Amino acid sequence: MESNKRGAFIVFEGCDRVGKSTQSNKLFKLLKDKDVAVKHINFPDRSTIIGDLINRFLKNTQDLSNEVIHLLFSANRWERVNSIQEDLLAGTTVICDRYAYSGVVYSVAKGLDMDWCWAPDRGLLKPDAVFYLKANPDQLASRCNFGTERYEKLELQRKVSELFDDFNERESSYWHQFDAFETEQELHSQISTIVEKLLPQVADKPLEKLT
Repeated sequence: MESNKRGAFIVFEGCDRVGKSTQSNKLFKLLKDKDVAVKHINFPDRSTIIGDLINRFLKNTQDLSNEVIHLLFSANRWERVNSIQEDLLAGTTVICDRYAYSGVVYSVAKGLDMDWCWAPDRGLLKPDAVFYLKANPDQLASRCNFGTERYEKLELQRKVSELFDDFNERESSYWHQFDAFETEQELHSQISTIVEKLLPQVADKPLEKLT
């Protein structure tokens, strides 16, 4: 008989170079090793037509207005929404590096209106958990390769950090904050403990949407 248990939708958020990719990859490997059905994705998804435009913008080879790039980031997430939903309903846990929150905070940090920025992401799938890796952007600037992409500017990252803090406070029912400067293994251990409890908790819950 087919199982109707769904997978968990887990998102990693935070400023650039906080270690989201490292921790999301470690969690992916852990679940895979435990024979949990799992997929790892990240936004922007640079493999699509929209993603290619975003990639050129981020690499500073394409100029677009703040409004246009914001809507492209949102459209890039909408491109994947059906496949994410299918995976979750089939029992696969989806680990996602960056999501709608990143889209909003970077655009608001550049001066756009919060409500306007959030509007195109309403209706996207709501994560079961957001793991927010928090760090002082002044410390992050010394990390390897910082500054190679368009948004890796210290002043912008400071604003982004404050906006992530606001999200964390407002969405505290499913956001989990971690100190990004903890050791890699310590962070992984804390995140794994939460995920272990989360998977059975959400298995019978319906998927929710961002409002």
